[in-house]
Amino acid sequence: MADFPIHTRATAPFASKPFLEQAETNLGYVPAIAAQMAESPQLLEGYAALSAIFAKSSFTPAEQQLVLLAASVEHDSHYCTPAHTRAARKSALPEADIRAIRDRRPLIDARLEALRGFTVRMIRERGFLSDAEMAAFFAAGFTRAQALDVVLAIGLKTMSNYVNHLAETPLDPPLEGDAVERRVA
Repeated sequence: MADFPIHTRATAPFASKPFLEQAETNLGYVPAIAAQMAESPQLLEGYAALSAIFAKSSFTPAEQQLVLLAASVEHDSHYCTPAHTRAARKSALPEADIRAIRDRRPLIDARLEALRGFTVRMIRERGFLSDAEMAAFFAAGFTRAQALDVVLAIGLKTMSNYVNHLAETPLDPPLEGDAVERRVA
């Protein structure tokens, strides 16, 4: 087990402090993932910047959370899966869709399933999608810009999901009700 500190605003490197303060202002606490990322101010800043940029995508808040949850599930993230489960509920993604994503099952809504499936295939195939897979995504009403925004979201989740794996990020108390089993290396 790697020993990654869970920084507080008092122990974090100086350049990480503003990001931890912002997280605490937004959430009322400093999430363990941010506290661990704080060891690398550059990683924490990059993660915060990409999060803010993805939030400006043309996806609805529920679609954004669908993509982030699907990526977290596909990456077997024990931390981000419950975090995005909670955020998906707040974004009004239906509970049945949240359950299906967590269980790696197709969604009933064809458009949302196209988005979930596209996200999962992008991760599994490392971006090498067939013309038919791309055509299906576009036929569901998504754009080329949105295909690229999925790439952005996957990059964002790769950062946090890999930190979770590497640092064995503990769950924050608000996430414990949606916990998933940790994959053992």
